[in-house]
Amino acid sequence: MLWLNLIVAGVMVVLTFTIHFMGLVGLSAVLRQRGVHPVNLKSVFAQGVSILFVVISLFALHSIQIWAYAFVYLALGQFEGIEPALYFSTSTFTTVGFGDVLPHDDWRMLGAAEGANGFLLIGWSTAFLVAVTARVRAFEADIERLDD
Repeated sequence: MLWLNLIVAGVMVVLTFTIHFMGLVGLSAVLRQRGVHPVNLKSVFAQGVSILFVVISLFALHSIQIWAYAFVYLALGQFEGIEPALYFSTSTFTTVGFGDVLPHDDWRMLGAAEGANGFLLIGWSTAFLVAVTARVRAFEADIERLDD
């Protein structure tokens, strides 16, 4: 059963990393094409709205990934309904790990892999958000130098 856990976990890691990569590439393209990248916007309010759009988009990406794991748990018969599967997936993906809802012992490794996967994906999102906001700050600093 361990090997099956690892195979399913491996497939899910590849799937969620692919979703994340494609999502970040798409988000970057939208920001560039629409001219709504925070660096291109002059007002603080517009920059704030743009960054909020990025944050909501990142949350949506993580939600898709969490739902994907929840559906896998359901398909494996680990939970009776979508709510406990989604609850377990969310608490595992975010590494909160309450432990009040658990899969059967033979699928524990999948949950552990989801936690490691979520940790990396949330870190990747954080790095993306920091890069976007750092570019905004660098742009503002350039403007301030021009004003002097």
